[in-house]
Amino acid sequence: MRILVQKFGGTSLSTAQAREHVINHIRHALQEQLNVVVVVSAMGRKGEPYATDTLLQLVKDNGDRLPAREKDMLLCCGEIISAALLCSLLNADGIPSTVLNGAQAGILTNGQYGNAQILSIRPSRILELLEQNRVVIVTGFQGKTAEDDFTTLGRGGSDTSATALGAALKAELVDIFTDVNGILTADPRIVDDAKPLQRVTYAEICNMANNGAKVIHPRAIEIAMHANMPVRVRSTFSDDPGTWVSAPPMHKGDPKPLNDRYVTGIAHVANVTQIQVVNYERQYDLQLNVFKAMAQEQISVDFINVNPSGVVYTVFDHESQRALETLRAMGYEPHAVTGCAKVSVIGGGINGVPGIMANIVEALTEEDIGILQSADSNTTIWILVRGEDLVKSVRILHNKFQLHI
Repeated sequence: MRILVQKFGGTSLSTAQAREHVINHIRHALQEQLNVVVVVSAMGRKGEPYATDTLLQLVKDNGDRLPAREKDMLLCCGEIISAALLCSLLNADGIPSTVLNGAQAGILTNGQYGNAQILSIRPSRILELLEQNRVVIVTGFQGKTAEDDFTTLGRGGSDTSATALGAALKAELVDIFTDVNGILTADPRIVDDAKPLQRVTYAEICNMANNGAKVIHPRAIEIAMHANMPVRVRSTFSDDPGTWVSAPPMHKGDPKPLNDRYVTGIAHVANVTQIQVVNYERQYDLQLNVFKAMAQEQISVDFINVNPSGVVYTVFDHESQRALETLRAMGYEPHAVTGCAKVSVIGGGINGVPGIMANIVEALTEEDIGILQSADSNTTIWILVRGEDLVKSVRILHNKFQLHI
């Protein structure tokens, strides 16, 4: 059975015109003799009636004391509404369809309400419906526990649902439809000449997603990578093929890359605080004490540099005051730089290539932009700059590595 999973985000379902584009994509896939499983998000964004953030605001406006289990019950409603509406439209268009919620689709999770992990998927009911030539619409973002309680998968959970179902169904491909035309070389709100990427590897898109690019959730790509299942990121509002995500060697049907280049894209995360704790007295346990304290306070740390003279790391600005108070209560004298930004230079060709870091430093130094901190991996070089230098840094590096060509 040839199976295609299509995932449509909230903006793809928020208006009648957008939903017509969705139906056209489904119809086109059926004409290609594919069996279609559609995963849907809640309609719209914050402020619109059925969006996830709107449902959360309802709780805040009505006591704000809803337990996590019951909150997940409420949040599942947004996707159910989307799925039911799309089912009605498809049936009216002569396309037989059936809705399954996450539990009915066989998605079993742990009991971590609000951010559940998928334990297994039993897609037998989906397969039975596909055998009946029906489009199966599955509510994204949700599953159930062994006790049959509703759970949600956290932000980006519909992407995770789509790739997990694709892996379980051994789908040929998962299409992630969104409101942008694939994955771009940088944030188009910052870089006017950011270009769509024709093809990226799993590692590259994971690093882009983890470092600020919001087109697809990194958990979803991790699942696709382990299943070696290709993913396309496409626009709902065009027929452009978008960006193909897979691993080398390329799958059959993969588009060939347009350019052989070391750097694929520039990503960024704003509003972070750099914290430095100096080990003046050479305390052997300083590093352990600092990071254990952050963990106990449930403060997420990033961009970590550890050395005998102390530790340097970043936290989000909104958690910086709590982090600093915790460190001072322990007797440390932390130094903080607030309002920073992490800029990431990402590319599968970086590893082992001399001169990449030199080019980064040269480009920023020429514009009098100071680098507060740096780190690297096989596919990414990270730099920390002051917040006021964020936009200029992204534009300069995008141009330095000729990503606009």
